[in-house]
Amino acid sequence: MSRARWAHLLKGDDTSLHTANSFEQAADELCFMLGPVLAALLCGTLFPEAGTLVAAVLLVTGMLLFTAQRSTEPPVQRQRHPKAPLRAPGMPPLLLACLSLGAVFGSMEVVTIAFADARGHASAAGLVLGLQAAGSCAAGLVYGALKLRGRPGTRYPWCLAAMTALLTLPLLAAATTGSLLLLAGALLIAGMATAPTMVTTMTLVQERTPEGRLNEGMTLAVTGLLGGIAAGSALGGWTAEHLSPAAGYGVPTTAAALALMIALTATP
Repeated sequence: MSRARWAHLLKGDDTSLHTANSFEQAADELCFMLGPVLAALLCGTLFPEAGTLVAAVLLVTGMLLFTAQRSTEPPVQRQRHPKAPLRAPGMPPLLLACLSLGAVFGSMEVVTIAFADARGHASAAGLVLGLQAAGSCAAGLVYGALKLRGRPGTRYPWCLAAMTALLTLPLLAAATTGSLLLLAGALLIAGMATAPTMVTTMTLVQERTPEGRLNEGMTLAVTGLLGGIAAGSALGGWTAEHLSPAAGYGVPTTAAALALMIALTATP
């Protein structure tokens, strides 16, 4: 909903929209960094349910503040025969890529927790994952400040290729060294490909969604991501359980490679 508003407010201004989308992604990553730390602090110092309670209060408060901003709402557009986003050119393969990207995120979280737990440092898993989010947050801010040339569709495969390449670093660190410290550094670097990839993905969704159906198009993209997170968590957990946590890092790498193949073979 937030990105749909940016797309409405900055319609026709590709540079500003790119900056706004990058800021949104950096803010998301900041939440991923601070959320686990805040939850652990509340649950450890107060009572176990404190983290969930505060999260619920923040959610309701944020929702009320957001929906009160009527001046930024995109106006309702009525059309006789609006084209469904799923039928828009280039949208189906983009949604499939979102599914694969979700699998990257879901499997990475589960496998990292399993890896840290196997080495007796389960409590450090949140910090290690926070470093991945930190890398993405920093990259998002830098990416938003860049004055990029060319269309997002041209940049998209390159972003996916960078993500695939960088995701081999955690796999190598886990498989060859078994060091949680080196893995944390590898995740920090690997996370730097996340924000540019997600910013470009959402920009393409905004571009390819038919007029008047932007909220629906963005919802489909997020649904694809969440479905991929669920599938990636299950597959990553199974791999870590039946093979090894180190082998589990092959799941996010494979999922990113699959998204890259979809982007290279699909015709927008």
